[in-house]
Amino acid sequence: MGRGKFKGKPTGRRHFSTPEEMIAGSSARPRSFKKEVAEAVEDETSDVESEEESDDEPEKAKGTQGVIQIENPNLVKPKNLKARDVDLEKTTELSRREREEIEKQKAHERYMRLQEQGKTEQAKKDLERLALIRQERAEAAKKREEEKAAKEQKKSEARK
Repeated sequence: MGRGKFKGKPTGRRHFSTPEEMIAGSSARPRSFKKEVAEAVEDETSDVESEEESDDEPEKAKGTQGVIQIENPNLVKPKNLKARDVDLEKTTELSRREREEIEKQKAHERYMRLQEQGKTEQAKKDLERLALIRQERAEAAKKREEEKAAKEQKKSEARK
């Protein structure tokens, strides 16, 4: 059968098992794979058991670690907490960035509340500007009405 322009690599081709082969157990997969999986599962269970037993024993130092006691500030020791030891009432500390973000939001909310009440400098300036604009508009409307009344008076005089 032709493969077209490009040839595949001469090394292993992929072979997929059909559902019938899997049921019959005649797939081309190596038999040792099942053994490896079973051994891995056994190792995991034995690790859990050995951890429970080794809680009482102090860790043995490897190499020169037993001779020289060094506190490495960069070394993070894993903290294994069991579910029964977890303190639910303990609140976690917020990071500096999170704290600052919360403070910033609260300050903004407080400022907006004062802005609505008209107690900030910016709000006072805005209210003064609004008062000026209202006054100018009222004067302009009054002037327009006077001009309209004057035009109507001229028209009525012209008709007579």
